[in-house]
Amino acid sequence: MARILLALALCLTLPAFAQNPFLKAQWPDTDFSKTTVDLKSIRSGGPGKDGIPSVDDPTFLKVADERRLSDRVPVIALEIGGPPRAYPIRYFMVHEIVNDNVNGIPVAVTFCPLCNSAMVFDARVGGRALEFGVSGNLRNSDMVMYDRQTESWWQQAIGEGIVGQYAGRELKQLPSWMESWADFKARNPAGIVLNAPRRNFNYGYNPYVNYDSSARPFLYDGTLPPNGIDPMERVVRVGKNAWPMTRLNAEKTVNEAGVTLSYVGQQASALDTGNIAKGRSVGTIRVRDAQGSDVPHDVMFAFAFQAFFPDGNWRVR
Repeated sequence: MARILLALALCLTLPAFAQNPFLKAQWPDTDFSKTTVDLKSIRSGGPGKDGIPSVDDPTFLKVADERRLSDRVPVIALEIGGPPRAYPIRYFMVHEIVNDNVNGIPVAVTFCPLCNSAMVFDARVGGRALEFGVSGNLRNSDMVMYDRQTESWWQQAIGEGIVGQYAGRELKQLPSWMESWADFKARNPAGIVLNAPRRNFNYGYNPYVNYDSSARPFLYDGTLPPNGIDPMERVVRVGKNAWPMTRLNAEKTVNEAGVTLSYVGQQASALDTGNIAKGRSVGTIRVRDAQGSDVPHDVMFAFAFQAFFPDGNWRVR
């Protein structure tokens, strides 16, 4: 909460982002002549460039050797070859991006707390491997990432370049999902889990206490979802389709738009209590195609789907 208040104070005192006189000085290698969005829609989130430090040299433990995680804590599961990997959300509250290499594929594992958006991307563009950092900026309350090769800016929720050399380019999203640590380790006893990036650091604290039950999203003044959908409700996004979690909780399995969505368990909300492990229970979803293969998707807040997919399909019933 302290981080949110700090960001709010900074946003109230800074001039409009597009007129910030220090913009070019802060981003000397960013080509601001190439944009796909209005710069005025981008706001400071408080911390500056790399003020939220990415994890660039991750280390891992065997599942059997990790004894610090409570069973209910959420992790991002990634199974694309080699040992299955779990990335605990507790680390993303501090770092937001992990740059990794999985089975020879450079990947960016990302989580935006303000949108509840956890996405994994193939970090290559035109065969060039990129490394990503946190710009400190937001658009529609979602993290704006940047690549360290060209300092182009990227919208995390859609994996799209919005400013700079790579404006208009898209990152390939890889299949991943959020689930409880208990579910991951039960399914993958031979898997590995991200080790704490910093030694003796108080990971596991949620600075956004009660955020996912708040009345409105932070630093968002765009259109709210239709049909009376709570802007802070979690929705499962597949392409331009969104299924409210309340529907999936009621029906458990939904077959629509060429995919099967299954409500398969529970995990702690990372955005409820100060201690992530004690957060209220929220659903775990798996999304598969007709062949049973995992499908790239996201579990984001409804307001974020409305913001980035204004012409999207709300699969209420």
